[in-house]
Amino acid sequence: MLQGALAGLAAGGLYAVLAVCLTLMSRLVRVVNFAQSATGMFGCYVAVFLSVQFGLPTWLATVAGIALGGLLSALLGWIISTWLAEADTGTRSAVTVAVLLLLISLSFILFGNKPQPFHPILDGPAVTVGGVVISQVTVVTVALAVVVAVASKLVLSRTSAGVELRALSERPTTAELLGIPAKRLSVAVWAATGVVSTLVVSIVAPSQSNDATSLAMLVVPAAAASLLGGFRRLDLAVAGGLGLGLVQGAAAQVDGLSVARYFLPFGVIVALLLWSQRKEVWDAAR
Repeated sequence: MLQGALAGLAAGGLYAVLAVCLTLMSRLVRVVNFAQSATGMFGCYVAVFLSVQFGLPTWLATVAGIALGGLLSALLGWIISTWLAEADTGTRSAVTVAVLLLLISLSFILFGNKPQPFHPILDGPAVTVGGVVISQVTVVTVALAVVVAVASKLVLSRTSAGVELRALSERPTTAELLGIPAKRLSVAVWAATGVVSTLVVSIVAPSQSNDATSLAMLVVPAAAASLLGGFRRLDLAVAGGLGLGLVQGAAAQVDGLSVARYFLPFGVIVALLLWSQRKEVWDAAR
């Protein structure tokens, strides 16, 4: 079971990175980006297409796919910042649901409905501890989750751009009156999270269910991890993603629980939403 739990850490690292991106998007640009992993999926599919059809080296095709993922995310951010700047969070988030469905449909049209032949960027074991093998993918994804969270924290607290982003997220009207370039900063956040999402999906996709729908719906466990931190705290988003991966990995080793692990993110989301509403429910029951 320990080997299974550690194997689940690779997926946990992926959830954690995506959860950090979702948390940043929610805090800084007032969007729950349901297309977060879909843009990564589409960039990865284009990378495979470039590698298989045009014979590009894997590293070059992967770089092109990551760049495309960032551009797609930046384009979506530009559209929302231009035409939905004054819309509420629910409306802005609903647009990303449409983009999620659009990208899944477009991938079926362009690449078919079968999983793509991903070439692993990382392969093989990294270390063996007490007879338990830890893969390179696990080490890199967990490290990437921590690095992205810490780097985001430092940027937001130690740089002028970070201060401007925090001002925009907390007092958007005042910040714009002071001359802070809201649209440019918002698009930059979209682009950066798109690049990071596509990068981590590129690393993990060869070892996961790599059909378009499965990769695009990775946003569900990521959302569960983000919800643990209330879409505000990066540390809890990382902890939630890694914890979810560990539990799913351990459950995969138990016959009676192997199917239930697929429903675990939904259960976590429902439980956290109910817990967040406990005060209103208890007050109404009195």
